[in-house]
Amino acid sequence: MGEDIVSTNLKSLLDCTTPVVPSQSLPKSERRKLNRLWYSWEREQLNYFVLGDLWKSFDESSAYGVGVPIRSDDGQNIVQYFVPYISAIQIFTSSPANCLREETDSACEMRDASGDNLSKNEKSRWDGCSSEEGPFEQDSFWLPNQTLGNLYFQYFERSSPYGRVPFSDKIFSFSQRYPRLMSLRSVDLSPASWMSIAWYPIYHIPTVRTIRDLQTCFLTYHTLSSSFDDVELKFDWKEEGRISLPPFGLAAYKLQGNLWLLDKNSDDIEKLHSLLSAANSWIKQLRVQHHDFDYFMGIRHG
Repeated sequence: MGEDIVSTNLKSLLDCTTPVVPSQSLPKSERRKLNRLWYSWEREQLNYFVLGDLWKSFDESSAYGVGVPIRSDDGQNIVQYFVPYISAIQIFTSSPANCLREETDSACEMRDASGDNLSKNEKSRWDGCSSEEGPFEQDSFWLPNQTLGNLYFQYFERSSPYGRVPFSDKIFSFSQRYPRLMSLRSVDLSPASWMSIAWYPIYHIPTVRTIRDLQTCFLTYHTLSSSFDDVELKFDWKEEGRISLPPFGLAAYKLQGNLWLLDKNSDDIEKLHSLLSAANSWIKQLRVQHHDFDYFMGIRHG
C-alpha cells in the first residue's frame, strides 16, 4: 500500500488503501493484438500489471490489516487498522468465455455471489454490448463509446462482515475455478473492469477514548484496466517499475463525527462527495446491484 506522507486523515486513508503493484511496458509488437476499441496502437508507451501481482499486494493487509495514520480532534496521533474484503468485482475481456482454453466447462460458467447462473438475458446483455445498447450511457463520462467486452468473472458479496472470508483466501478460492484471475493483464481487460474493496476497522493504536468515527467502514472503487492510463481515471506512478491504483470512488458507513474531515481548510469534503458521486454513477451506468454500497447508503431491497 502507499507510504506517502499526507496532510489530512481522509488523504491518509486513500493513500494507505491504494494498491501498489509491479508494472511492465508492453512491447510495440504486442500492441496490435489488443482490442483497438480500448487501446490506441499509436500510443508512445503502454504500461500494464498482472492481476496476480495485484492480489498479492493485499496479502499482508489481509492477514494483519493496514495501518492508517490519523490525528484526532484533540491532536493525538493514532494508527487505525483496517482489514480488506472483496466487496464486488467484474472482469471483462475481449475473449468469449467459451474460448478460454485452459478452463473447464464448469469454470466458464458465470455466477453471481449466490452461486446462481446468470440468466440468458443477463448473459446476452454483457456479451459484446456497446455503450449504446447496454449498461453505459452514450454520453458517459467514464466510458464514452466503449465496448464492454465479454464477462469473464463477477462476484458481489452478500455476507455480513463477520462471515466473510479474508481477501487473499477468497481470491485463491476464485482462482481454482477461474485460473486466468492470476494471469490476466490489465491490458487484456475492458474499461468496464473494476473492483470494490470493503475496509472494516479492527483496532487502533494507542487505545483511546471512544471516538465514533473509529468505527467507520469504507468502500473503495478501483479500475482494473490500463485503458484509463492516459485519460480520466489515471494510474499514479510511485516509482519506476511500480504503479498505484488510487480509488476513483469511495463510500463510507457510520461516518458520524468529523474525524475524517477535521481540516476545514482542505478540499476533503468536496473530495468525499466527488468520490461518492463517482461510485454511485459507476454502479448506475453498469446497472448492477452492489449490495455493500446499498447497505452503506441505507438502501434496502425487499
